[in-house]
Amino acid sequence: MESTRRVAAAAAITAFLVPFAVTTALTAQASDVPARHGVSLVVDPQSYTVASAARHPDVARAVFESYTPPPPPAAAAQPAATSEAQETSSTSSISAQAFSGEAVVDYASQFVGVVPYGLGNDPSDSFSCDGFVQYVFGHFGISLPRGADYQAALGTVIPASEARAGDLIWYPGRHIGIYDGAGGVIDSPDWGRFVEHHAPWPSSGTPVYVRL
Repeated sequence: MESTRRVAAAAAITAFLVPFAVTTALTAQASDVPARHGVSLVVDPQSYTVASAARHPDVARAVFESYTPPPPPAAAAQPAATSEAQETSSTSSISAQAFSGEAVVDYASQFVGVVPYGLGNDPSDSFSCDGFVQYVFGHFGISLPRGADYQAALGTVIPASEARAGDLIWYPGRHIGIYDGAGGVIDSPDWGRFVEHHAPWPSSGTPVYVRL
């Protein structure tokens, strides 16, 4: 009888202690979970702060890409004395006419109002602008080709202030005539007209003066 009571008491103690131990163990395990989450909550803000700092170079690079470098410095201008010396040298290199310019103008004047404009280079036919110049200078033993630009290429370009009677007055690619030395030109101007003596046409632009 006594033995039966002892067995019953042991069973009762065991039934009480086992649930308590299990509950304690589960409680200990449950207490570990918040501890781990607490560590991760501390780490997350740190990792976010590092990622934000890593974006800073991108911002700085964007600012650099929008930068516009300054223009290169302008080239230094040549001294005025050099330009004046070049102009003086150019003026002094102009040669004198090898013929009488006044005689050329007088000879050319006889065709004014007489010979019509055309494709010829003879007064018995017609004069184009270059044909007229070719014929007049041929009379003085100066052989010129046809074509205004080809004729001008055989001479020397001179300043308007240096031009004198008998020089050529040339509109590149378009027209040529003989300068009269007094601000006018003798030429064969256009279809339906004759050789004329007139002032240079303002609408044709600034002419170039050439000395043969």
